[in-house]
Amino acid sequence: MSQDELYIQRCLELAEKGRYTVAPNPMVGAVIVHQGKIIAEGYHHHPGGPHAEVVAISRVKNPELLKESCIYVSLEPCSHFGKTPPCSDLIIEKGIPEVVIASRDYNAEVNGKGIAKLQAAGIKVREGILEAEALELNRRFFTFHRENRPYISLKWAQSADSIMDPDREAQEKGIHWISQPETQVFTHRLRAENQAILVGRKTVEIDNPSLDCRAFEGSDPLRIVLDPSYQLGSEYRVFRDQNYLRFSRKAENERDRLLESNSDSLSSLIKTLYDEGIQSLLIEGGAHTLQSFIDAGLWDEAWIIKASHNLKSGLPAPKISGQIYDEFKLGKDLIQNLRPL
Repeated sequence: MSQDELYIQRCLELAEKGRYTVAPNPMVGAVIVHQGKIIAEGYHHHPGGPHAEVVAISRVKNPELLKESCIYVSLEPCSHFGKTPPCSDLIIEKGIPEVVIASRDYNAEVNGKGIAKLQAAGIKVREGILEAEALELNRRFFTFHRENRPYISLKWAQSADSIMDPDREAQEKGIHWISQPETQVFTHRLRAENQAILVGRKTVEIDNPSLDCRAFEGSDPLRIVLDPSYQLGSEYRVFRDQNYLRFSRKAENERDRLLESNSDSLSSLIKTLYDEGIQSLLIEGGAHTLQSFIDAGLWDEAWIIKASHNLKSGLPAPKISGQIYDEFKLGKDLIQNLRPL
């Protein structure tokens, strides 16, 4: 690794600390280097709070050193007034002569404007250092701003012989756990990484899930319920408070959203979530709902939890084609992350 890459790698490590707290903002880290030594670093903690550059600059004990320093940032410094003043203005004000950036900010309010402002002030700017890693880190944020839709993750557990749910007796309800207990922490961490979580009507009726993050310290996602014919009553856990949206062909209260009754209903749902400011969506089931999103090409990654045992018969798992981006073991379970081909 070059020196630039080492410092940007540190920025990415710092940015990661905000994974469960910064949405809908991106994760950002910054380090300030003076004569080959890091003299301050910082990261963005939560929306409305100081940005990574501001935190790092505030931690420099001798401000005079800033005029001889380089600031490394995992994302292009902002150039607009939001909940906080522009970071590019602060960098210019402090006289920092050099800025190194991993990735541009593809939010339309920035997207090169921060770089242009810095260069216009005579500051040397370099960009694209570990850019692929920076884009991966903030893939949900970038998808939202570049494609005008939420980043869509799928998740399900299946047996070694690709069964998602065993055969049931008539009217039998309740969750049949396929994965191991230690995998629950992982799945709840996935929930904490996403702003919303979606299930279909049958999953609610059969499993009555809570869709929370009780096994992991993080904020519960907004619960999205796909209930086209408005068949679900208020007794289910997904409706326990106001942190939900129901998509149906009729709307009876302020938590209901209309679902188009045509072949493009999923795209309409995704557009509504985009308009609501939802940057990331985790789809957990059931099999029909997951397959519908797969068949529509509406997915960015899929998390498949593969158990070590066979069920021999039952509800088949969704069929999906993709490339394995990552895989690892949790106890006896194999976790695979797929991305579209």
